[in-house]
Amino acid sequence: MNIAISTDIDLEAIKNGSLKNCAGLDLEDEDFTGGNLSRVNFAGASLVGTNFMKCDLRGARLDGANAIGAKFTDTDLRASLAGANLMQADFSGADLRGSNLRGCNLMGAKVDKAVFAGAFLSGANLQGVNLQGIDFRGAELRGTNFNGANLRGADLSAADLQGASLSGTNLEEADLRGANLAGANLAGANLLCAEMEGQIPWEQILRELV
Repeated sequence: MNIAISTDIDLEAIKNGSLKNCAGLDLEDEDFTGGNLSRVNFAGASLVGTNFMKCDLRGARLDGANAIGAKFTDTDLRASLAGANLMQADFSGADLRGSNLRGCNLMGAKVDKAVFAGAFLSGANLQGVNLQGIDFRGAELRGTNFNGANLRGADLSAADLQGASLSGTNLEEADLRGANLAGANLAGANLLCAEMEGQIPWEQILRELV
């Protein structure tokens, strides 16, 4: 995809929400702090280092965007980000409830106090990410890569973790009640004091861990 040059782009029009089609644009390192970006189309855009702090991105499209190191701090990000490259992006305090993050690369991302309840993260890469205490209630996490991630105290109740990779993951004190872990890889996972009851054969899983 050809990336447009940002020198001819009306950045203020994007920030105030009057320019909705930003697909494929080069917006690297631009600052949209506090902008009204609801339903703006950023699909396939270059958003490396772009600042979306405290923005309204409800209903926006960032599918396939390259947003390495982008800042989404305290942002309403109930949007579609399928297949986006979100490595090292900052989602601290972001609202991602019900967001589409299928196939996203989130390695190195910061997610302190972010909310992923009901989000769709199947096939996403969260390897090694610090997810301590994060809310994943009812999230779709099929085939998600959590290898080596820190999910201590995370709320995964009623989450769909079928086929997820949780090798070496810290699940200490995590809430897994009602979660579906059929076919998940829990080799070397730490399940100390995790709440485990619901739809899956926990006795069988625990036997496989020893």
